[in-house]
Amino acid sequence: MMGVVGRLGRVLGPKGLMPNPKAGTVTMDVTKAINDIKAGKIEYRLDKTNIIHVPIGKASFTEEMLSDNFQTLIGAITKARPAALKGQYLKSVTITSTMGPGVKLNTAKFV
Repeated sequence: MMGVVGRLGRVLGPKGLMPNPKAGTVTMDVTKAINDIKAGKIEYRLDKTNIIHVPIGKASFTEEMLSDNFQTLIGAITKARPAALKGQYLKSVTITSTMGPGVKLNTAKFV
């Protein structure tokens, strides 16, 4: 199907919607991919300025659910750190609602 979707690359690419085998959006096991997405699998990517924008919950979530999601996200980000990287990995962490003010978090706790 990539040959068919490849023609739409000019439209889907800039929007970040192009299927990608690395992200798991191109797979032969469709039922597993659908079950993963329904279970809450999210993917995060960097933008041009190395900022990660990713949702960690909704307004209807409890504090424990939001905390668990945030800890899982930070764990995944720190696990993806390259071994050869020296120095501080997370320079700043800010958490915010969609259109609300940001709250800066202490990055020393995430090391």
